[in-house]
Amino acid sequence: MDTTEGNQDRWVVHGERTLYDNPWVRLGKAEVTTPSGTRFEHHTVTLPAAAMIAILDEAREQVLMSFRHRFVPDVWGWELPGGLVDPDEDPGQTVIREALEETGHQVTSVEHVATFEPMIGMVRSPHHVFVSRSISSTTDPTELDEGIYVWVPLAKVRSLISEGQIQSSGTLIALLHLLSF
Repeated sequence: MDTTEGNQDRWVVHGERTLYDNPWVRLGKAEVTTPSGTRFEHHTVTLPAAAMIAILDEAREQVLMSFRHRFVPDVWGWELPGGLVDPDEDPGQTVIREALEETGHQVTSVEHVATFEPMIGMVRSPHHVFVSRSISSTTDPTELDEGIYVWVPLAKVRSLISEGQIQSSGTLIALLHLLSF
Protein backbone atom coordinates (compact mmCIF):
# COMPACT_ATOMS: atom_id res chain seq x y z
CA MET A 1 0.00 0.00 0.00
CA ASP A 2 1.36 3.38 -1.03
CA THR A 3 1.08 5.86 1.86
CA THR A 4 2.87 8.79 0.24
CA GLU A 5 1.04 12.11 -0.02
CA GLY A 6 0.91 12.08 -3.81
CA ASN A 7 -0.88 8.76 -4.22
CA GLN A 8 -4.10 8.33 -6.17
CA ASP A 9 -6.20 7.49 -3.08
CA ARG A 10 -6.06 11.03 -1.69
CA TRP A 11 -9.19 13.20 -1.52
CA VAL A 12 -8.54 16.56 -3.18
CA VAL A 13 -9.88 19.72 -1.51
CA HIS A 14 -10.53 22.44 -4.06
CA GLY A 15 -11.56 25.05 -1.50
CA GLU A 16 -13.45 25.58 1.71
CA ARG A 17 -15.68 28.40 2.88
CA THR A 18 -16.88 29.20 6.39
CA LEU A 19 -20.62 29.07 7.05
CA TYR A 20 -20.49 29.80 10.80
CA ASP A 21 -17.62 30.66 13.14
CA ASN A 22 -17.17 31.38 16.85
CA PRO A 23 -14.49 30.47 19.43
CA TRP A 24 -16.11 27.04 20.08
CA VAL A 25 -17.00 25.74 16.61
CA ARG A 26 -16.52 26.52 12.94
CA LEU A 27 -18.85 25.04 10.34
CA GLY A 28 -17.60 25.03 6.78
CA LYS A 29 -18.32 23.60 3.39
CA ALA A 30 -15.51 22.15 1.30
CA GLU A 31 -15.56 21.24 -2.36
CA VAL A 32 -13.80 17.89 -2.70
CA THR A 33 -13.04 15.20 -5.25
CA THR A 34 -12.87 11.59 -4.05
CA PRO A 35 -10.28 9.11 -5.32
CA SER A 36 -12.93 7.67 -7.67
CA GLY A 37 -13.39 11.11 -9.26
CA THR A 38 -16.69 12.18 -7.70
CA ARG A 39 -16.77 15.90 -6.96
CA PHE A 40 -19.18 17.34 -4.37
CA GLU A 41 -19.53 19.66 -1.35
CA HIS A 42 -18.88 18.20 2.09
CA HIS A 43 -19.60 19.87 5.43
CA THR A 44 -16.67 20.36 7.80
CA VAL A 45 -16.75 20.96 11.54
CA THR A 46 -13.69 22.33 13.31
CA LEU A 47 -13.46 22.34 17.11
CA PRO A 48 -10.56 23.58 19.24
CA ALA A 49 -7.80 21.12 20.11
CA ALA A 50 -8.14 19.42 23.49
CA ALA A 51 -5.72 17.74 25.88
CA MET A 52 -6.25 15.39 28.82
CA ILE A 53 -4.00 13.69 31.36
CA ALA A 54 -4.00 10.50 33.39
CA ILE A 55 -2.35 11.27 36.74
CA LEU A 56 -1.09 8.20 38.57
CA ASP A 57 -0.41 7.99 42.28
CA GLU A 58 3.11 7.29 43.55
CA ALA A 59 2.51 3.52 43.68
CA ARG A 60 1.07 3.63 40.13
CA GLU A 61 -2.00 1.74 41.30
CA GLN A 62 -4.59 4.54 41.13
CA VAL A 63 -5.58 7.23 38.64
CA LEU A 64 -7.15 10.59 39.47
CA MET A 65 -10.66 10.85 37.96
CA SER A 66 -13.92 12.74 38.34
CA PHE A 67 -17.45 11.35 38.02
CA ARG A 68 -19.40 14.09 36.34
CA HIS A 69 -22.41 14.97 34.22
CA ARG A 70 -22.10 16.09 30.58
CA PHE A 71 -25.24 17.96 29.56
CA VAL A 72 -24.92 17.69 25.75
CA PRO A 73 -25.21 13.86 25.61
CA ASP A 74 -26.94 13.88 29.06
CA VAL A 75 -24.64 11.21 30.53
CA TRP A 76 -22.73 10.67 33.75
CA GLY A 77 -19.24 9.20 33.55
CA TRP A 78 -15.71 9.04 34.84
CA GLU A 79 -13.24 11.43 33.20
CA LEU A 80 -9.65 12.56 33.43
CA PRO A 81 -8.68 16.21 33.89
CA GLY A 82 -8.24 18.15 30.69
CA GLY A 83 -9.54 20.93 28.54
CA LEU A 84 -9.10 23.05 25.46
CA VAL A 85 -5.64 24.02 24.26
CA ASP A 86 -5.31 27.82 24.38
CA PRO A 87 -4.09 29.56 21.22
CA ASP A 88 -0.29 29.30 20.94
CA GLU A 89 -0.18 26.93 23.94
CA ASP A 90 1.66 23.62 23.84
CA PRO A 91 -0.72 20.72 24.72
CA GLY A 92 1.74 19.58 27.41
CA GLN A 93 1.34 22.96 29.09
CA THR A 94 -2.44 22.66 28.74
CA VAL A 95 -2.57 19.46 30.80
CA ILE A 96 -0.27 20.89 33.47
CA ARG A 97 -2.55 23.95 33.73
CA GLU A 98 -5.77 21.91 33.65
CA ALA A 99 -4.51 19.41 36.25
CA LEU A 100 -3.79 22.24 38.67
CA GLU A 101 -7.06 24.10 37.97
CA GLU A 102 -9.31 21.02 38.15
CA THR A 103 -7.61 18.82 40.74
CA GLY A 104 -5.25 21.09 42.69
CA HIS A 105 -2.36 18.74 41.83
CA GLN A 106 0.83 20.19 40.32
CA VAL A 107 2.25 17.59 37.96
CA THR A 108 6.01 17.83 37.45
CA SER A 109 6.41 15.81 34.27
CA VAL A 110 4.15 14.68 31.46
CA GLU A 111 4.53 11.92 28.89
CA HIS A 112 2.74 12.26 25.55
CA VAL A 113 0.81 9.06 24.81
CA ALA A 114 -1.14 9.82 21.62
CA THR A 115 -2.76 12.46 19.48
CA PHE A 116 -5.97 11.40 17.78
CA GLU A 117 -9.04 12.74 15.99
CA PRO A 118 -12.20 11.57 17.85
CA MET A 119 -14.48 11.81 14.79
CA ILE A 120 -12.06 11.53 11.89
CA GLY A 121 -13.71 12.16 8.56
CA MET A 122 -16.37 14.42 10.06
CA VAL A 123 -14.73 16.74 12.59
CA ARG A 124 -11.31 18.38 12.97
CA SER A 125 -10.36 18.40 16.63
CA PRO A 126 -6.98 16.98 17.60
CA HIS A 127 -7.00 15.46 21.09
CA HIS A 128 -3.67 15.11 22.89
CA VAL A 129 -3.35 12.45 25.61
CA PHE A 130 -0.72 12.54 28.35
CA VAL A 131 0.25 10.56 31.44
CA SER A 132 1.96 11.85 34.59
CA ARG A 133 3.56 9.76 37.28
CA SER A 134 4.80 12.62 39.46
CA ILE A 135 3.04 15.23 41.58
CA SER A 136 5.02 17.89 43.44
CA SER A 137 2.31 19.57 45.49
CA THR A 138 -1.39 19.80 46.12
CA THR A 139 -3.63 22.79 46.66
CA ASP A 140 -7.34 23.54 46.33
CA PRO A 141 -8.67 23.37 42.77
CA THR A 142 -9.72 26.70 41.25
CA GLU A 143 -12.14 25.24 38.68
CA LEU A 144 -15.17 24.10 40.67
CA ASP A 145 -17.48 22.97 37.85
CA GLU A 146 -15.40 19.95 36.77
CA GLY A 147 -16.52 17.60 39.53
CA ILE A 148 -14.71 16.21 42.54
CA TYR A 149 -11.56 14.25 41.72
CA VAL A 150 -10.88 10.99 43.55
CA TRP A 151 -8.26 8.26 43.25
CA VAL A 152 -9.71 5.30 41.35
CA PRO A 153 -7.88 1.95 41.51
CA LEU A 154 -6.53 0.90 38.10
CA ALA A 155 -7.82 -2.59 38.95
CA LYS A 156 -11.35 -1.16 38.77
CA VAL A 157 -10.92 0.62 35.42
CA ARG A 158 -11.69 -2.42 33.19
CA SER A 159 -15.07 -2.88 34.85
CA LEU A 160 -15.85 0.85 34.61
CA ILE A 161 -15.17 0.69 30.87
CA SER A 162 -17.22 -2.48 30.31
CA GLU A 163 -20.11 -1.04 32.35
CA GLY A 164 -20.18 2.06 30.12
CA GLN A 165 -19.11 4.40 32.93
CA ILE A 166 -16.23 5.79 30.86
CA GLN A 167 -17.41 7.31 27.59
CA SER A 168 -14.97 10.16 26.97
CA SER A 169 -12.73 9.12 24.07
CA GLY A 170 -9.61 10.77 25.50
CA THR A 171 -10.16 9.15 28.88
CA LEU A 172 -10.64 5.76 27.20
CA ILE A 173 -7.44 6.06 25.17
CA ALA A 174 -5.34 7.12 28.17
CA LEU A 175 -6.72 4.39 30.41
CA LEU A 176 -6.44 1.66 27.78
CA HIS A 177 -2.83 2.76 27.28
CA LEU A 178 -2.18 2.36 31.03
CA LEU A 179 -3.92 -1.02 31.11
CA SER A 180 -1.84 -2.31 28.19
CA PHE A 181 1.32 -2.42 30.30
